[in-house]
Amino acid sequence: MIKSAIFAAFILLVGCKPVVTVAPATTAAPPPKAAAVTTTAPRAATTTTPTATSTKATTSLAATTTSTVQATTTTSTSTTVKPTPGTYPWHTKIVSTTFWVGELFNANAADGSQVCSTYDSQWALHWSGIDSGQKAKAGTDCAGATLGGCDGVGGWQNCQTESRMPPDFFPSFTPLQNPFYLDLPFDDLNNSAAKARRCTVIPWAPTPCSATGNASYMKNRWVQIVGPNGATCYGQVEDAGPGKYNDATYVFGATDARPQSTAFNNAGMDVSPALNGCLGFAELDGQGDLVNWKFVDVPPAGPWTKVITTSAAS
Repeated sequence: MIKSAIFAAFILLVGCKPVVTVAPATTAAPPPKAAAVTTTAPRAATTTTPTATSTKATTSLAATTTSTVQATTTTSTSTTVKPTPGTYPWHTKIVSTTFWVGELFNANAADGSQVCSTYDSQWALHWSGIDSGQKAKAGTDCAGATLGGCDGVGGWQNCQTESRMPPDFFPSFTPLQNPFYLDLPFDDLNNSAAKARRCTVIPWAPTPCSATGNASYMKNRWVQIVGPNGATCYGQVEDAGPGKYNDATYVFGATDARPQSTAFNNAGMDVSPALNGCLGFAELDGQGDLVNWKFVDVPPAGPWTKVITTSAAS
């Protein structure tokens, strides 16, 4: 949930889009649906910056492999055993919050805005194709990034989330990149510790694998998510967070470890407004919805495949 400081938000675009019918998932049966927590509250702004924060920059690369394994619950530790290539275990009852391109979350935090992501220093521009002519100010985490795109309502100056409806859960326009996006707390590009060990913990890391360079093995990766009401949706990893950036045991481990971060009700994932609607979250911007998730190679056809993000380094 890489968000930077002192932003207003982006330009609201209006457009027409074709209707896409959600196709049922064709993968193996998911685990039991994750129920929503009854006590929820909107995310509160905090001035505490996460340990091992990531400097937002440009880069990306998608990779491949999948299967399904169910696991048991443990507590996340610093020791991670790399899963067998091609096996992706379920992570169950994980709190998910919501974030969106153009969001101004906390002007006092080093990662308080979604103008850029850790994998794309011009995320809002590349996602929306909109250029307001304004740039993020010097001294902010996204300094120089173009202000423009807003995955919500209110424009770049007051970008707020909104409810998304079937059949495709898209915003009022068709963006240039996938509106079904998410983040996970492992930044293999700009967190030095995570990058140094990515070849040993990321199951689909290529051979030979580089622990240096400007490629990310996380960006654009597909994730299957089962929501509180049992709906199955898919999205692509386009940022890192929430709260932590080197939590390999939770992200890749096969023991259903809990996220290291205790922020936002121990959240282990942020999802976009499209995924919020598709998964049937109880709140637009809360911290009480639980999901089950796992990595996949290729998703079945659905609204998440209408626009697929394939961009590498920006």
